[in-house]
Amino acid sequence: MGEKRIWLFREGNAEMKNLLGGKGANLAEMTRAGLPVPPGLTITTETCMEYINNGNAMPAGVMEDVRTALNDVEKETGKVFGDAINPLLLSVRSGARLSMPGMMETILNLGLNDSTIKGVINLTQNERFAYDSYRRFLTMFGSVVLHIERDKFEVKLDAIKEAEGVNLDTEVSIDGLKKSVVLYKELIKEETGKDFPQDPMTQLNMAIEAVFSSWNIPRAVSYRNHYKIPHDYGTAVNVQSMVFGNMGNDSATGVSFTRNPSTGENVFYGEYLTNAQGEDVVAGIRTPQPIAKLAEEMPAIYNQYVEIAKKLEKHYQDIQDMEFTIEKGKLYVLQTRAGKRTAKAAVKIAVDMEQEGFINKERALQLVDPAQLYQLLLPSFDIKDQENAKKEGRLIGSGLNASPGAATGIIVFSPDEVEERSKNGEKIILTRIETCPDDIHGMIPAQGVLTSRGGMTSHAAVVARGMGKPCVAGAETLRIDLKNETLTAPDGKVYRKGDVISINGGTGEIFAGAINTVEPELSGELETILKWADEVKRMVVRANADTPEDAAKAIELGAKGIGLCRTEHMFMAQDRLPVVQQMIVAGTEEARKVALAKLLPMQYQDFKGIFKAMGVLPVTIRLLDPPLHEFLPSHDDLLVEVTELRVRGNNPQLLKEKEELLCKVAELREANPMMGLRGCRLGLTFPEINEMQVRAIFEAACDLKKEGLDVKPEVMIPLIGHVNELKTVQAQLEGVAQQVMDEKGVQVDYMFGTMIEIPRAALTADAVAEYAQFFSFGTNDLTQMTFGYSRDDAEAKFLNTYVDKRILMENPFETLDQEGVGQLMKIAIEKGKSTRENIKLGICGEHGGDPKSVKFCHRIGLNYVSCSPYRVPVARLAAAQAVLEERGDKVLITH
Repeated sequence: MGEKRIWLFREGNAEMKNLLGGKGANLAEMTRAGLPVPPGLTITTETCMEYINNGNAMPAGVMEDVRTALNDVEKETGKVFGDAINPLLLSVRSGARLSMPGMMETILNLGLNDSTIKGVINLTQNERFAYDSYRRFLTMFGSVVLHIERDKFEVKLDAIKEAEGVNLDTEVSIDGLKKSVVLYKELIKEETGKDFPQDPMTQLNMAIEAVFSSWNIPRAVSYRNHYKIPHDYGTAVNVQSMVFGNMGNDSATGVSFTRNPSTGENVFYGEYLTNAQGEDVVAGIRTPQPIAKLAEEMPAIYNQYVEIAKKLEKHYQDIQDMEFTIEKGKLYVLQTRAGKRTAKAAVKIAVDMEQEGFINKERALQLVDPAQLYQLLLPSFDIKDQENAKKEGRLIGSGLNASPGAATGIIVFSPDEVEERSKNGEKIILTRIETCPDDIHGMIPAQGVLTSRGGMTSHAAVVARGMGKPCVAGAETLRIDLKNETLTAPDGKVYRKGDVISINGGTGEIFAGAINTVEPELSGELETILKWADEVKRMVVRANADTPEDAAKAIELGAKGIGLCRTEHMFMAQDRLPVVQQMIVAGTEEARKVALAKLLPMQYQDFKGIFKAMGVLPVTIRLLDPPLHEFLPSHDDLLVEVTELRVRGNNPQLLKEKEELLCKVAELREANPMMGLRGCRLGLTFPEINEMQVRAIFEAACDLKKEGLDVKPEVMIPLIGHVNELKTVQAQLEGVAQQVMDEKGVQVDYMFGTMIEIPRAALTADAVAEYAQFFSFGTNDLTQMTFGYSRDDAEAKFLNTYVDKRILMENPFETLDQEGVGQLMKIAIEKGKSTRENIKLGICGEHGGDPKSVKFCHRIGLNYVSCSPYRVPVARLAAAQAVLEERGDKVLITH
């Protein structure tokens, strides 16, 4: 391959993210800006995919190119790789184009061996530091490259600590550290059958391969599946000269954010450890100091760092997550990337930055991930209930408020068990001493995360914030025993697996038992962002709502109409289900009409309430869609009941009623009800059901018009497969509508349309549009029919496996399948418009609230999307971003 595979930091720039990865591109950009970045090189993401597609074998010539680039790094640092007098040591880190914190492997101090360690001792005059670095390198190389369990190294060190009578790694003597190096090398020989490689270039080759192959480790695949990151992006490898934060008390290492990533407050935020290496801060092994303390400890360096941080934030027009090291009083910036932030922080930061004058409204809209907005609309703890819990002595302890939100669930210690139990719908708090990237599969389904160790930038905190899950980290007063599966509070009370606890990620408090939650209120900043979004977007956002309460919530969240009102949900209400069952059981049309006459006033009130709530905004009402058996008791349950009544023989009247019901249920049973007697087929078989519903709709609309409210009903006929179905049903129902308007002496502005949810309807949409004034894509059913999947069965049995094995990149019921289902939509739009140029086009499946799907709907020319009320803000922002993307503005959501 003729492409350049190795780039020195000074050769690249921020635009090269796809090739150099996010970390590599940022290191290049900072180097170009003249910031104090330790020199290094980046091996491209394309080389990673070459390696993987080559059967995990290094492509020819790569290591030769690396060696050539290293000559340049050696010149810049004045050190030589593998030299016994003045050795250059390296860090080897992964860096994908999208931030994947903690997902990939890192190796520090590479280049140390029995010869170069002498040079390190000579240069630093610090034997302890040298052997501590060697010990750490052997652990990382052993676990990351040679796949030896890290615990096996820790056990060796624990034995040395025990023999020396000390508790902390930092207290181990120099002799103890020397001994650990010998023991670690013996362990490597025992586990692999080979000696630890002393040749630095061999070490580097093996480390680069380890990073490349770690692209496909299970936790990385899991993370990409969750965040919908393509599997063919590959990761770059950054090889950077090491600087040391553990060379004494004038050295330190830390992680910081240019603003508070939890609240969005414009305060410099982060933590550091004096005399430590970077992994100590992130791994949560020692609990670090807040960054503000650095201002007291090393004021000049603190001021230099803050100045750099502000420069970087302005340069990237986004909050930055930075790693730094101070080596013997000299500051180095190791990396910067867009900071992961909570939804609340994202919105506040975007609005604040616009008001501070260094970004415009369009950039502000780009800085918020639409999917994150959903979190802001989720419940938090009821303050009174939380205060009562404190008075009752239920506050177990507290930790760091690492990721806001509130969650109640049972304690489970094992991520595997969380994954398993959550499948049964159990609400769980994943409880760990600290989390590591291997725990991701347990964090995804958990309601929240609690750890007893680690800081605000620990793995648990960063990942939970990205997922929008509450997290309390570093709750050091709690004792977590993973072996016996217990959590012990400071007062000695023991909580076991399965006990219910509640965590408040906003305050860091942990409570015994459950706490009531309350609905959130929209912040002023969120309203500002959504107002800006409405100024930019072209698509209308409606809501799926079945009750006046749903409709009111939808309006509150910015919906401009109802795109789907499902009448079957009204039929399920307890006060009317017996009447619905009476209608279904009825043997004749006359008997059915008697029951329907009882339902008519109920349906009239339903529609009147929804129309009133929506005012002059359009309301699309779908006529009865599900098969009738859904309103009846289960066949097997009825059979048991009838058998018991027969045996007892004491209630012949009830037995007769139940036998009739059982006969009807048996008669309505279908082999495949989702494709059976439902939708328009139901209306064609029992036209009186649709007639009653349309009468109720138009009576309500006419009466409200008399009261001065000009409502706009849109009647939607579901599950059309052939134009003749629509032609027949619509003619019958328009007759009913006109009859009601004549009776009431009022004309209302109405439309008849259909759902496009059967592939044949999409393929013959030109004929369907002769009658339908609007199309609403029912993408839930359209996806089922296009793939030939039964949604419930597919999701329960094999869809997750398909996504895990990358047979499908995404679950098509969560994110619209643009290549298949999307093509049918395009065909339907094109054909529909060829017949009726101004046909109204919308979508009412849950895809209407998925940002990626909303953007697709914008691109193919829909007039509106409709989604559940709580996803309305998500759709409003996604629709605005779709316009910005169309203009060519980059929408780079990296958090």
